Formats: sequence, C-alpha cells, structure tokens
Amino acid sequence: MTKIQRAFFELHIAVVLWGFTAILGHLIQLSALTLVWWRLFITCSVVLLRGGIFAEIQKMPRKLILKYIWAGILVTMHWICFYAAIKLANASVALICLATTSFQSALLEPLMTGQRIKWYEVALGVLIVPGMVYIAGDLPSSMTAGLWVGMMSSVFVVVFSILNKKLIDKAEPMAITLIELGGGLAFLTILMPFYLEMDAKAEFFPHPSDWFYLIILAVFCTNVAYWLSLRSLKHLSAFATNLTINLEPVYGITLAWLLLHENKQLTPSFYIGASMILIAVLSYPILRGRFELNDER
Repeated sequence: MTKIQRAFFELHIAVVLWGFTAILGHLIQLSALTLVWWRLFITCSVVLLRGGIFAEIQKMPRKLILKYIWAGILVTMHWICFYAAIKLANASVALICLATTSFQSALLEPLMTGQRIKWYEVALGVLIVPGMVYIAGDLPSSMTAGLWVGMMSSVFVVVFSILNKKLIDKAEPMAITLIELGGGLAFLTILMPFYLEMDAKAEFFPHPSDWFYLIILAVFCTNVAYWLSLRSLKHLSAFATNLTINLEPVYGITLAWLLLHENKQLTPSFYIGASMILIAVLSYPILRGRFELNDER
C-alpha cells in the first residue's frame, strides 16, 4: 500500500468514526449537556497521557490561549446542539443539518475574514434551500425542534472552523486540542450546577451501559479519528480531503439506517430533500477545485 492509499484509508476510517458519533449520541441515555461534559472529560484525560503538553502551553502568549479557549467553547456549543438535535429528532435529521456547513461557511467566511464571496459557493448554497423545504415541510411535528437545533449546531461549527483555521498553525496540534477542549470542559463545569438545578430529571453520572459508548465516543471517535485525520493530511491534497470529509453525513445516515432503522421513522420527502443536499455537498469540492484552478491561471 502506497502512502497516498494509506492516507485515503486512514481518512475514510476517521470519517466513518465521526459518522458514528451520531449513533452513539442516540444510544447514550444522558442529556446532551452532560453527554458532552463526559466526552470532553474523557478526551482531555486521554490527551493528558501524552507528556510535555503543559510545557508547550506555557510558551504560548496569553491572548492566543484565550482565543483557543473561545474556539473550544464554540465547538462545545456545536456538540451540545448536535446531540440535542439527535434527542429531539433523530440522528439522520442532525446529520443532514450538519451537511449544510459547507454552504454556511461560504456565506459566513467572507463576512468574518474579508475575503470575496465566490458565486459558485453561493449558488450551491441556494440549492440546499429546496432540500431543506422538502425535509421541514413533511417532517413530523415532534421532530421540528430537532431540525432547528441541528441548524444551530451547524452554525456553531462553521464559526469554530473559520476561527480555528486562523489559529491551527500557531501551536502544536495536541496542545491546541487540550486548550480548546479543556476550555469547553471548564465552561460546562461552571454551567453544570445551574443546569442540574433547573432540570430535576437530569442525571450527571452515566448509566452502566453508557460507559462503553462514552469511551468509544471519546477515545475512538475523537482522539483516534483526530490522529488519523492529521496523519492523512500530510499526504493528501485539500481537494481530496474536502471531498472525503463531506462524506460524513452520507456514512452517518447510512449507519443510522442500518443500526437504528431510522428509514422507518422518516417519510420519502426527507430522503428526497436529503439527496438534494448531499448532491450539492459532494459537488462543492469538485466545483471549488475547478474554479480555483481557473483563477490561478
């Protein structure tokens, strides 16, 4: 197996693991906020097993550390909304909302960075509107709240990605991971007593069956998937990477069909709308590669 083939294989494994996060979010009985707290806690604990990280963090400017903490709070809010969408609707609905991030990024990134708006990105973004109309129009009323919370989740992850893109080269990846996720963990730890007091039914400690899923979520779907994706990025082009990562909702929805039988819960309109969105998602890196190549010429 060549380095390129191995990199593709490792990246696909990472994307499948990310697709599993929605399945695990459905299976874990905890509320979205406590689920995310435990995911952050276990993930940070595993990262701390690697020595020397605190020495690297001590060398970093305080302003940079605060920016990483802010990014960590954003990704934490993304996870909370994502798992809340799964609890309020199901994994397929949460994943199809996540599939809209490429096009939200096309609109938000120019506003946040001052870059010019690219017409083909906006055009593809417009194509997802009828897909969302198909989904929302025929979605059971009990799942509507999950759809909107899922869209909030995608907004949070887009803003996080834009901010993180500016910061990713300013420190060692594992140090960044610890600061961001540690910041998110501290943020939720402050909120947790108020949340538990407001919701008398909320449980903090996982059920015995939840521990198995939480460890898979934190260790394999977070730590291992992150490590595999970083390894693969050294050998793959941006085009190949974006195209593969855009398959996450495809893998996730397929897993939801196979493992959770969600195809029996949703109407044909959902799958028509989802297909329209996924076609646009998979077209995005192809068009981006073509038009950016023409711009360079």
